[in-house]
Amino acid sequence: MSTHELKTWPAYFAAIRDGSKTFEIRKFDRDFACGDTLILKEYDPHLEKYTGRKEVRTVTYLCDDELWCKPGYCVMGLKP
Repeated sequence: MSTHELKTWPAYFAAIRDGSKTFEIRKFDRDFACGDTLILKEYDPHLEKYTGRKEVRTVTYLCDDELWCKPGYCVMGLKP
């Protein structure tokens, strides 16, 4: 199992924080796997800096099947 720090824009971060977004769609450019820990760090693209807020989630499911995902991307199910 690995830990991944990921830049997350404010709207997506807010949805993760309030629990309405329980998944993450990412470029599959890392060795993401079930059981991994994601440290989602809020990043403001207008200010070009991190806000200091973060959320930690565990990957519970991973789909990178090109039938359902754009090639080179994956969808990860998350839990707190």
